[in-house]
This record gives sequence, structure tokens and C-alpha cells, in this order.
Amino acid sequence: MNDNIVISVSELKKFFGDVKAVNGISFNVKKGEVFGLLGPNGAGKTTTIKLLLGLLEPNEGTIKIMDLNPEIDEVQIKSRTGYVSEEPLIFKSLTPKDLFNFIASIRKLNAEETSKRAQEYMESLGALEYYEQLVATLSHGNKQKIQIISSILHDPELLILDEPLSGLDAKSVKVVKEIIDIHIENGGAVLFSTHIMEIAEDLCDRIAILNQGKIVGIGSMDDLRQQADHLGANLEDVFLRLTEQDVSVNEIVKKLRKSFSGGN
Repeated sequence: MNDNIVISVSELKKFFGDVKAVNGISFNVKKGEVFGLLGPNGAGKTTTIKLLLGLLEPNEGTIKIMDLNPEIDEVQIKSRTGYVSEEPLIFKSLTPKDLFNFIASIRKLNAEETSKRAQEYMESLGALEYYEQLVATLSHGNKQKIQIISSILHDPELLILDEPLSGLDAKSVKVVKEIIDIHIENGGAVLFSTHIMEIAEDLCDRIAILNQGKIVGIGSMDDLRQQADHLGANLEDVFLRLTEQDVSVNEIVKKLRKSFSGGN
């Protein structure tokens, strides 16, 4: 396997009964890049991530993460990966302080250094005042901040981020983007799943557009524009073209304008 490739997915399929959640997708994620999975809700993004993490078993296809198999090498992969889910998956009965100490313990990190680093992240995200409050009492946005910090404390080689900016204020979004930039500058890789066009276009070096379990476009913005035969377009227009929604959207807009302009 190419040492520069962190994630390699080939002809991956996952079916739930008659539902083809992931239907034969292939892509690579390289060191030093943010690779985006973009698609509407139900496109297969979260299912793909669960397959990568070994939380689901594929029906067909292969996955390699840092040349490891998620079905066999789950623990090794998790030791080298940071994961942020859309809904915070953290121990709500603990305080952030207790949670970070627990992470330091199970990941065999230096407790003092980890505590200092965690507090620095908390301060940068405007959450230091919640350091010793129960996670259960925090807002969704602050829980998400705790989850993001938890994912990076061990300096993972790979970050897998599923809608990580959900619930965050503008300042915190900016800080998280900087954290991602630093991770990439240090040779890390990021798989970034989102349904928000502006975030994908701003953050990602390459993007795979998923629709109904299939990749309908993949590459840089210039690559996607060429694939959509839509040179000069923004990501929203490219996305609608590649997912074959542009015509229906145009019809909807015409009807709305006709309805709300008195039929003129």
C-alpha cells in the first residue's frame, strides 16, 4: 500500500434489507489532506463512516485504514484515529476534567500534560468554565466541543469527523477549522462528512459527492466542475447538477416566484 494513503476503500457495499445504504463506492484519503464526504441526509455518509470504524460489517468490498483492516485490527485503528460523531458520544455522568483524565489513562498518555493540553483547548473554544461541570448539564454545542477535544488529545494520525461543527457558534467553528489546519500541517489526514456546501467548499481539498449510496462525483472543485460540465460554478450548483436535482430545483423556484409575485 502507498505510504501516503491513509484510507483506501474499494467497491464498498452495505445493505439493510432492500435499502442500499452504500452501493459500491471507492475512494482514497491521503496524508496532509481534508477529504470531504458530501451528500444529503440519507446519502450513505454516516454508514460509510461506521464501516470505516468497524462498527458495521460490509456486505462487499474492502477497507484499509493505515494498512489495517477495521474488522480485524479495530483496536489498533482506534489508537491511531480520532472520531467525532454528529451527536456527542461521551460519558454524560462525568465532568470534562474526569473524561480527559479517563482518556489519558486508557490511552496511556501523560496525565499532567494531557490535563494542561485539554484545558488549553477548552479555553480556546470558550468552554473552560465548564471544565468541572457534569457533561449532562452542558448545551449541545459545548458537548460537541468536549467531544472534539477528546478526539485529538492523543495526536491521532487520522481524524474522522461526522458533522463536527453541529451546534457550534461562529467563533468555535473558526477555532475548530484552525485545529484541523494544524493537524494537516503536521502530516495528519482528515475525513470530513457534511451536508453543508459552504463548509465542504471552504475546508476540503477533495470531495466525494454521495447520492443514494453511490459516489456521483469525486475530486477537487475543478475536477467536480468538469464532471458536472459546469465550469465556474460554486459547489452548490455542481452538487445539484451531479445529483440530478438542478432541473427540479429550478422548477420549484419558478413556481415559488409565480406564487409569491401574484402570478406575474
